[in-house]
Amino acid sequence: MRILLIGDIVGKPGRLAVRTLLPKLIHRAQARFVVVNCENISGGAGVDPDSCKELFDAGVDVCTSGNHIWRNREIVDYLEREPRLLRPHNFPPGAPGKGWGCFPLADGGQIAVVNLIGRVFMDSVDCPFQAADAILAELGGRARTIFVDMHADATSEKGAMGWHLAGKVSAVVGSHTHVQTSDERVLEPGTAFLTDAGMCGPIDSVIGVKKELAIRRFRTHLPTRFEPASGRVVVQGAVVTIDTDSGRATAITRVQEYVDRT
Repeated sequence: MRILLIGDIVGKPGRLAVRTLLPKLIHRAQARFVVVNCENISGGAGVDPDSCKELFDAGVDVCTSGNHIWRNREIVDYLEREPRLLRPHNFPPGAPGKGWGCFPLADGGQIAVVNLIGRVFMDSVDCPFQAADAILAELGGRARTIFVDMHADATSEKGAMGWHLAGKVSAVVGSHTHVQTSDERVLEPGTAFLTDAGMCGPIDSVIGVKKELAIRRFRTHLPTRFEPASGRVVVQGAVVTIDTDSGRATAITRVQEYVDRT
């Protein structure tokens, strides 16, 4: 079985590019399940119900997220009624929505998708490592195929999570930095790992944002309203091949495609 994983989608340019390329990517990979990180789909930061529905209608099975999930107030009610949209599980108890779930595969079986968030250089939340252990205990073998989106800033924290879960889950793929890494590999005994899946957004930018706005922020350190850039859009992610009998990964391949946009 192959799972298609798509990195952080940045605003309307990223959404349109994913909609355009997704059928091709699914067909080429023969993917049976699609997971995307959607925390920046609404104007470049945050999630809104209409944009999320747009992704589901395009063929996405589950949306993970991150620290920007709470940016739009209307997403709180949507999280409570849409199980396919996940927020990081290790936010403190009482946060709306769910951080993991089991989802049916088209030809039988289940896949568990887990959304975690890191703590290094980010807001203080509950421990993602202990949260992962608790989820695996609760799963109790209900799903052999388990995918983890580790939304974190520090590469070391993502790498530590990969090794912590090696042999316990099918794949750990990082998100958040919008910069795709080239360290894809299968950790023994059978967990696919990639430090960061990258982004779906304008390539001639600063991680998807208009470059002049990002430069102004760095030069002045004044509050700056970021906006998605325009131009050519990159769609990045990975395809993970999994033995469904054991739940172990056998391969991981990076994805990088371009769409011309203005």
